[in-house]
Amino acid sequence: MQEKDKKKKDRLPMPEQAADVRRHNFLEVPLGYTEEMAREEASRCIQCKNPQCVQGCPVAVPIPEFIKAIAEDRFAEGIRIIWEKNALPAVCGRVCPQESQCEGLCILAKKGSPVAIGNLERFLADWERHNGDGSLPEKAASTGKKVAVVGSGPAGLTVAGDLVLKGHDVTLFEAFHKPGGVLIYGIPEFRLPKAIVESEVQTLEKLGVNLVCNTVVGRAVDVKELFEEGFDAVFVGVGAGLPSFMNIPGENLIGVYSANEYLTRANLMKAYDPAYDTPMVVGRNVVVVGGGNVAMDAARTALRMGAESVKIVYRRSREEMPARLEESHHAEEEGVEFMLLTNPLRFEGDEKGKLKTVTCKRMELGEPDASGRRRPVPVAGSDFTMDCDLAIIAVGSGANPLLTSSEPDIRLNRWGNIDADAENGKTTMRGVWAGGDIVTGAATVILAMGAGRKAADSMHDYLMRGW
Repeated sequence: MQEKDKKKKDRLPMPEQAADVRRHNFLEVPLGYTEEMAREEASRCIQCKNPQCVQGCPVAVPIPEFIKAIAEDRFAEGIRIIWEKNALPAVCGRVCPQESQCEGLCILAKKGSPVAIGNLERFLADWERHNGDGSLPEKAASTGKKVAVVGSGPAGLTVAGDLVLKGHDVTLFEAFHKPGGVLIYGIPEFRLPKAIVESEVQTLEKLGVNLVCNTVVGRAVDVKELFEEGFDAVFVGVGAGLPSFMNIPGENLIGVYSANEYLTRANLMKAYDPAYDTPMVVGRNVVVVGGGNVAMDAARTALRMGAESVKIVYRRSREEMPARLEESHHAEEEGVEFMLLTNPLRFEGDEKGKLKTVTCKRMELGEPDASGRRRPVPVAGSDFTMDCDLAIIAVGSGANPLLTSSEPDIRLNRWGNIDADAENGKTTMRGVWAGGDIVTGAATVILAMGAGRKAADSMHDYLMRGW
């Protein structure tokens, strides 16, 4: 196919459940490409000599190479090309913000639509899971070195996968009863099926990673004790799971949740499944405060739990909303109402302490603040009240101090996150690295994986050569 013909072809959309159907179930929304669709979309790639898409990927996946493999029907080879840089392709293909990373730099986007890199990555991972022969990447000879990875989120899984392939003995510690971190407790089933995460974790276990769940490092055992038990290096990837609230009246009423708690009850504790007796308020009139991906996840979950009305209340405009376009688009398709330039002032309850209403104020945008976004300014006399029996606060999260407070040798920054070198993940405690949300604050899955990749390389160098 000539390059000019490739450029003219439109991006192939991925089939998905109809909005009026999916809003009533927790099944995955996008349905995936067929083999024919994947080959057709892959054929749009013009195989740039200097691929900008790779530069936009935090883990430097060789994107043109795996796309060419799809176009040429070499699916088994394609997934192994991805595995060279990314141990979680089925996850990344579903939840990474490709539009602002690899796809955002695709040359085809300048005059049309970029190649659907994320959809193609997902296709290969799913094809391998259903059709592959189960073969695993080759491991280096044993080094005799032991590594502890604390936290089994995307950063920890990446470190574990990289270091076990380099020949080290890796043990992965997880506080919850299931591994996966935010991939399990934070992202809903309809966006990231738990079977996908479990499959990725099982691959690491087959490679030799030792998994220890129900262990809170910082309480059951601390970092110094890990060294005493024979570990030669430690990676800390415990995420940023401390809920943030707005500190307005009524946040202690029954029916007001942090997004962390709400999504954990729905996802990890399966409140959406009638077979599980997980206590959770199911509201009729739901308000979700915030404009990020977590807010969209919470709103769409509330809708599926049976809410009659779900509103996103966000104090800025749509242009400042940090959620992925795909997530906000899916939410609106399903019936979530967006109340923009609106800020909650207080929650009010009934005589039993149950949430009943929320009072808000209209906002307008003023000058940009420190983040570069225009600062919301209250509009005088614009207060109004609406019914609300379930409110979910999704305005961010902070660093969980359980581990960090137990290790004074690990220096923290003013936000309580671990102070680690951005290039290699080294902390101020010898033999300890950190990465992901515990360092950067809440960010994306692929950025956490990128930090894990850098830390793993640095840890390997230390284990073989010294600090």
